[in-house]
Amino acid sequence: MKIRNIAIIAHVDHGKTTLVDKLLRQAGVFRDNQAVEERVMDSNPLEKERGITILAKNTAVDWKGVKINIVDTPGHADFGGEVERILRMVNGVLLLVDAVEGPMPQTRFVTRKALELGHMPVVVVNKVDRPPARAAEVHDEVLELFMDLNATDQQLDAPFLYASGLDGWASTKLGEKGEDLSALFDAILEHVPEPGVDEEGPFQMLVSTLDHSAYVGRIAIGRIERGTVRVGDSVTLLPLGEPGMVEGGEAIRSRVSKLFTFSGLDRVEVPQAVAGDIVALAGVEGVDIGQTVTHPDHQERLLGIKVEEPTLAVDFTVNNSPFAGLVGKFITTRQVRDRLFKELERNVALRVEETDQPDTFSVAGRGELHLSILMETMRREGYEFQVSRPRVIERKGPDGERLEPYEEVLIDTPDAMVGTIMEKLGPRRGELLDMMPDGNGTTRLRFRIPARGLFGYRSEFLTDTRGEGVLNHHFLEYGPWAGPIQGRKKGVLVADREGDSVAFSLFNLQERSTLFIGSGVPVYTGMIVGEHVRPGDLDVNVIKGKKLTNMRAAGSDENVKLEPPRKLTLELALEFIADDELIEITPGAIRLRKRELDANKRKKVQKSLAARDA
Repeated sequence: MKIRNIAIIAHVDHGKTTLVDKLLRQAGVFRDNQAVEERVMDSNPLEKERGITILAKNTAVDWKGVKINIVDTPGHADFGGEVERILRMVNGVLLLVDAVEGPMPQTRFVTRKALELGHMPVVVVNKVDRPPARAAEVHDEVLELFMDLNATDQQLDAPFLYASGLDGWASTKLGEKGEDLSALFDAILEHVPEPGVDEEGPFQMLVSTLDHSAYVGRIAIGRIERGTVRVGDSVTLLPLGEPGMVEGGEAIRSRVSKLFTFSGLDRVEVPQAVAGDIVALAGVEGVDIGQTVTHPDHQERLLGIKVEEPTLAVDFTVNNSPFAGLVGKFITTRQVRDRLFKELERNVALRVEETDQPDTFSVAGRGELHLSILMETMRREGYEFQVSRPRVIERKGPDGERLEPYEEVLIDTPDAMVGTIMEKLGPRRGELLDMMPDGNGTTRLRFRIPARGLFGYRSEFLTDTRGEGVLNHHFLEYGPWAGPIQGRKKGVLVADREGDSVAFSLFNLQERSTLFIGSGVPVYTGMIVGEHVRPGDLDVNVIKGKKLTNMRAAGSDENVKLEPPRKLTLELALEFIADDELIEITPGAIRLRKRELDANKRKKVQKSLAARDA
């Protein structure tokens, strides 16, 4: 059977998953009268809520007698680990670029990975039907990107198509509307090569991703590089290491219990599969991403999957607040530890380490979104825990100098806000690399900035641009330590006693703060209930009620009107907290608190820190 393996890569919100929807429909995967929800590939609840792809997923369609395996990949830079391992399974990439925004930071990241692997790109300029579309300019920008990334002559000759994924059409000519997506299907068949594999040799497969079933256990997913595999065959799982023949007793023998290929949105159980196809294989115990599964008599290891190292870390600790254990099902150190280490089985870009403190674990990832998705997933599973402020992972240079991660930041903002943004990013050690006005009232700014400099900036940015600005960033490189960067300028309101908040107390506080809670909310000593308008923390009583008497006075019966409290999300909380604060995460609530709950002890700690710094 003829096969093509292709991954769809693009920046977040450029239309990958919507395009896959239309490809599935036009390839006849769904019945004419079948009710199918939008973005059907985003099956994870968090993906549906946030409108982004987090996990890479496989599907397959048949077109003119050729099976096309399609992998929908995440578009956010924090999930680059998903993209990197998926690219090892395919022979070509469908590079999707927005006709308005053009190539964005994540476009550069995933395209570089694809070109380095020698994959042939098929470029689709999407959303050409939008009024401000500039498809011709975007075409040239993509070619410039290819040249910057040292693409080969063959890759520079990649076909360009112009499409509207939402309306389900593609055309090979700019300005000409297509009937359907047949031009895209034909371009894939013509330009993406068949897998260069050996169907006659001994079986060999690289594990690119994992799944789990309650019935058959762990399932290894990858492309068969060589030979044929059948249900019931004996196979050998080789340990991670350098490619080549493996000697000794390190290998683990298993038997293939079930074998699946992909068809549409379903896994289809098959008796055998041949080289070149992407399959899911059950029965191999202890399998992990990057390992090689081979024929027992030919134990030859493939090159493993190299994933870029994480740049950001937080501490996960057991919840020890006065409200601990009231809602969550999993609250002990052992339960949190087991869940974090279980996450490593699928999340190859994550690192988990035990620390000197018995109830604290250091968890490192690619960015705040990467870590917050893990926290939100655990919260919904019933876990209670606390996390610290994120910190960057430093390195030592060749001469022992101190290095830290730098990010490339791309900002689209109305022209009137350019000065404000440059003024705010200056103290955060941001270096302006490029400024490109588009002539329509919008300017694109490109900065190089330490990752520390972006902590807490996104919410400030949205306020400064009145919600009209767009900020994207991705890891650029490790560079020299940029020196101290000023953190949060404003203090917080800290509850000084336990009880339920009262509207009368909050009304008197809202003039000097932005509140995080409304009335009738349980609070405890040391819990953060709002942001102060000035520097310095303020201990407040939020449970004090109005003094009642039997005397009436003019104005004493005015209605108490509270402003809506600021809703705390995990991303906002991670940006907001300071070093002496923690986020308490439970299935029922997200709270901010001081590390040291007692006010007197906090003052002693602050005095000792001030004396040490002096």
